[in-house]
Amino acid sequence: MVELSKIRAGEPPHVELPRSYNAAVDLLDRHVHEGRGDKVAVIDDDGRYTYAELAARTDRAAGALRGMGVQPEQRVAIVMLDGVDYPAAFLGAIKLGAVPVLLNTMLTPEDYTYMLRDSRARVVIASASLYDKLRPAIAACPGIGVAVVGTATDAPSWRMLVEEAEPITHAAETTPDDVAFWLYSSGSTGKPKGAMHLHGSLMWTAALYGRGVLGIQPDDVVYSAAKLYFAYGLGNALTFPFSVGATAVLSADRPAPATVMRVMKEHRPTIFGGVPTLFAQLLADPSWPPEAVASLRYSTSAGEALPKHISERWKERTRTEILDGIGSTEMLHIFLSNRPGDITYGTTGRAVPGYDLELRADDGSVLPVGSEGALWVRGPSSCIGYWANRERSLSTFVGAWTRTGDQYLSNPDGTWTYCGRADDMLKVGGIWVSPFEVESALASHPSVLEAAVVGHEDEHGLTKPKAFVVLRPPATATADELKAFVREKLAAFKYPRWVEMVTELPKTATGKIQRFKLR
Repeated sequence: MVELSKIRAGEPPHVELPRSYNAAVDLLDRHVHEGRGDKVAVIDDDGRYTYAELAARTDRAAGALRGMGVQPEQRVAIVMLDGVDYPAAFLGAIKLGAVPVLLNTMLTPEDYTYMLRDSRARVVIASASLYDKLRPAIAACPGIGVAVVGTATDAPSWRMLVEEAEPITHAAETTPDDVAFWLYSSGSTGKPKGAMHLHGSLMWTAALYGRGVLGIQPDDVVYSAAKLYFAYGLGNALTFPFSVGATAVLSADRPAPATVMRVMKEHRPTIFGGVPTLFAQLLADPSWPPEAVASLRYSTSAGEALPKHISERWKERTRTEILDGIGSTEMLHIFLSNRPGDITYGTTGRAVPGYDLELRADDGSVLPVGSEGALWVRGPSSCIGYWANRERSLSTFVGAWTRTGDQYLSNPDGTWTYCGRADDMLKVGGIWVSPFEVESALASHPSVLEAAVVGHEDEHGLTKPKAFVVLRPPATATADELKAFVREKLAAFKYPRWVEMVTELPKTATGKIQRFKLR
């Protein structure tokens, strides 16, 4: 384990991992061996489970996979709703030495067909409510094994297989550099890519962000609205709490504001992981009970940059702070973040100790502080590449560096300001304009719930900003009112020439706005 004092001092820690290392043992079995087996590890919709109970379930899950013919290094697709079966299947596969592939639960049959074929999964474990969407994909992959959590007349019961399995108590002899699991990128600009992560990567995110930034402790209760299939949610609701023996709250329901408030009121989390859209929706609802957030120490936000006004309003209403940060599927979790006691609203904070950040020009040269450019990151939790995609791997991973695709401004005080995705930037009148800056200005209007800005050609064929706006019910702001509002806040050339009112914005299943669809 990492020396926490060095992380908190802002120094990259020096870690000597044992040559033999299995992440499932470190995250789960260790607590049982060290006398914390009776501590509650998971609370889900059906009950509470101690570390000892979860470890036993995980051992049987590993046995069930072996019984289905899964061998070390073979892929196991997991398409499950959040609940205790999820970490048991995930860590069971890792303990066996197999490679779980976590798939988004909100995809189409075509998406699943692509991912099952691409990953060459040996087995798929699915929640019963998702099984119908998977049928075409399973039919397209002859020989794939299937097990279902719940009731499906034509598929074996995963829970029955687990219950009847001979447990595997001795973990596979893996190393920190063995591939442990895959996460697929969102695929918002093309086919999803399988990012291959190592056993050591989970420990690194837990050490550098979970303990180094969040300061997570064994008595914390963590609830993440972001689900386990999402890199951000996997860290929040599994890696971080399990790394210290804390408790994770898992809910199978979609994280609608009413659901989130119900879960928070019932289980009183101390750390909450959300996304900007959800924080905005929660703030738009005046009815949520104050006791739901009474236990919070702080919240985290990722997925997209958090507008300043949302951070300020959340603190006014809850008396707690949101730690805005940025991470990626490729880096596994947050590498740039605001921290407790060191928050600059409107920025993404500072580099998480243990990660290096640089701004690069189009030719790859390093830009000085005070510049705006493409953000590159270097750190120990990077995936080793994309499965069967050499071209995209070579363009994204350059030596030890990862190109994030985000545009940033480096500030003299060491903070970093988000400027948008590199492929979303607009050139208006020869000057670069960040859609995020215009969106933030629009979203600060009291009548606006969400906004997205893209480039649109005027009658002369010149690109100008166009805004798509979701109003906060029952607001009735007009397009002209919103244009004037932005002109008062930003330089004149940045205001949206067109404002279109919509009921919702197109998003990926992880909550990111799909601006290419608006374009």
